[in-house]
Amino acid sequence: MTRFIGIASGKGGTGKTTTSINLSLSLSHLGYDTTIIDANLATPHVAMALGSPNLPITINHVIKGENKLHEATYEHPSGLKIIPASISLDCVDELNPKRLSNLLYNTEIGDFVILDMSSGLTADVKPIFSILDELIVVANPEMSSVAEAIKTIKIAEAHNVKVQGIVLNKSKEDNIISKENIETLTDKKVITEIPHHEHFYHAKKINQPLVYAFPESPITDHFKSLASFILKN
Repeated sequence: MTRFIGIASGKGGTGKTTTSINLSLSLSHLGYDTTIIDANLATPHVAMALGSPNLPITINHVIKGENKLHEATYEHPSGLKIIPASISLDCVDELNPKRLSNLLYNTEIGDFVILDMSSGLTADVKPIFSILDELIVVANPEMSSVAEAIKTIKIAEAHNVKVQGIVLNKSKEDNIISKENIETLTDKKVITEIPHHEHFYHAKKINQPLVYAFPESPITDHFKSLASFILKN
């Protein structure tokens, strides 16, 4: 049975898409049939982050009934499957996010489907909760990000979605809010702390995920740890 895992954040700029892609790749590298879906229909970033922003068939076309899901599925050289969303404004018109959840409901797509969700608690986010088995919240160690993470957690739990924990991005030794305080405020475990590293910049420059471009990077180990956590829970 496919596990549908949402990656969410209460605000933009937390590193949500980076987390989604690198977690997906880590699961794929471990031999699991993994697909990442760009569920951010209004401002998609997955295909752009992978250097292919203008793919001919996207999830938008599938939602509109113009194509089948397999026709919008592409394979990264790593073996990871990608279902992108369109960056064209023309493809955003008349799209109802609820159609995406209806499309994926009771669908079997391998072992794992990682959904890179819209930032914030917009109308794009809430329909996705109906298909999720679990959620991971991405936050930064600052009060505004943590406050939005708390809102995201509450809404997810109101939709009976299990929140596995928090990925703390851009972590430093002198975080404004400590890991322990974040766990107290959110009542959720910080699964892993991912520091800012120059490999993120270099990977972005060549439009490749860090885990793929720098398999020996110390940051890759953090995403492997996140994948291991998912497999054990």
